[in-house]
Amino acid sequence: MNYSLLDFLTLIGALGLFLYGMKLMSEALQKVAGSKLRNFLAAMTSNRFMGVITGISITAIIQSSSATTVMIVSFVNAGLLTLTESAGVIMGANVGTTVTAWIISILGFKVKMSILAYPIIGIGFPLIFSKKTGNQSWGEVLVGFALLFIGLESLKSSVPNIGDNPEILEFLKNFTGMGLWSSLIFLFIGTVLTVVIQSSSATMALTLVMCNNGWISFDSAAAMVLGENIGTTITANIAAMVANSNAKRAARLHFFFNVIGVLWVLSILPFFLRGIDSMAQSISGSSAYTDATSVPVALSLFHTFFNILNVLLQIWFIKYLVSGVKRIVPEREDEQEFKLQYIKFGMLSTSELSLLQAKKEILLYGQQTKKLFSRLGNMLTEKNDRKFHKQFDKVEIGEDKSDELEESIAKYLTKVAEGELSKESSKRISSMLRVVDEIESIGDSCFNIARAMLRARNKKEKFTPEMKENIKTMFSLVDSALDIMLVNLEKHYYNVDGQQTKLIEKRINEYRNKLRKEHVRDIENEKYSYKIGTLYKDIFSESEKMGDYIYDVTMSIVDSID
Repeated sequence: MNYSLLDFLTLIGALGLFLYGMKLMSEALQKVAGSKLRNFLAAMTSNRFMGVITGISITAIIQSSSATTVMIVSFVNAGLLTLTESAGVIMGANVGTTVTAWIISILGFKVKMSILAYPIIGIGFPLIFSKKTGNQSWGEVLVGFALLFIGLESLKSSVPNIGDNPEILEFLKNFTGMGLWSSLIFLFIGTVLTVVIQSSSATMALTLVMCNNGWISFDSAAAMVLGENIGTTITANIAAMVANSNAKRAARLHFFFNVIGVLWVLSILPFFLRGIDSMAQSISGSSAYTDATSVPVALSLFHTFFNILNVLLQIWFIKYLVSGVKRIVPEREDEQEFKLQYIKFGMLSTSELSLLQAKKEILLYGQQTKKLFSRLGNMLTEKNDRKFHKQFDKVEIGEDKSDELEESIAKYLTKVAEGELSKESSKRISSMLRVVDEIESIGDSCFNIARAMLRARNKKEKFTPEMKENIKTMFSLVDSALDIMLVNLEKHYYNVDGQQTKLIEKRINEYRNKLRKEHVRDIENEKYSYKIGTLYKDIFSESEKMGDYIYDVTMSIVDSID
């Protein structure tokens, strides 16, 4: 194996470690995302200005805007931060990275988070083997966090070592003195170098070397700094490759925020640089245009003022930036399932209005659960193994999300119950709590049926055509019951009649009894094996149980108006 191939594989390995750390950290954060952690992050980002201050602080401490934005992407992916809350922190990270530049300039050192990565693994790894689930999840968060930084550091060290050989870039002096074209060329070079080296600080150091050697002028160096601002957004976009749509949106928001900043400053670059040069002269005593020794101070001032002004200008347009990236990165169909749409943190002004929002949310919960059930029909008829397993994965994820949604609605209703309520409203809350519990049980039944179908798929003997037809008929009855349930959930409580529900539930019970008798006869006549027959029985029996849960949803509403 030659060196170049080994070098390439090392780079791929470093990227893999970085992405795995991001994935592990995000998934573990979802497990430990208790209300305390969520509330703490919400408080830190309670408004756009608090978000900016948080971003500046985190980046100044860990001295890497790339690491900050990757962390923010993982928080958004875990559902700990909303896209709007993340926007301020991302803006703050851009200002925070200028603090790093000044620390390096003044003190001459930089904290390497990768040094702390192994001690963090030392703390987190034993927790993974804890008997307590909470400790295991925190262990995964710490190990994921450490792997993310080790991967980031490995990524930087695996790329071509231009920093030790700046003479490679000497040819760039041929592109100076071309006005706007020079600025655009060096903007592009700054972007590419930052993407390749994976460090805006390293690119800044290279820029200063080129200025000191007289290869490029102050204005060309400033254009390279602008390019570095775009290049540094790529790390977060790489991290978002393994994340959900909202995390991808946060990464894109970072990119567009920096690109918009670069565009407006490019339009006034000559005037902006003269102002910066005047400030630099008052500090160093000479112009950055004529004296190379003044360039480091002038560039640091340019970097700082550009990022601060960019935040001050764009902070008022966060709402438009967020809506823009939402259009560019649409939500995947499976991510639209089992999400709170109407209930937000905190209650509305009156308990009655809060109950109206809860009613809408429960209806949506029911609709999403019916969609989950429809995937079972897809699994039954799917011939392609890959597509079958994809449907199973969606049922499994959907069931997990269903549990979380039930908990969120129940918490909200419990909070509403703490206020002053009429007797009627109290009964409605009790009814709603029973309803969400029954809907969650429907989701559990869907997953139980999906598992039985998966086990049947993995056996040599398959369901007979007659079995499949019987399951289809049972699914059709359950589907009709779900339709009646959704109609009842949408109606005003006083208009709900349990008669249709009783009739369909009776039909489901009768059909289950018929299938059970036929199943016993077929086993005795050896029409199919006991193993495949057991899975078949599990499916139609679980479907009947689902019918009971659907029946209980409507009867919970009917009982509340007695």
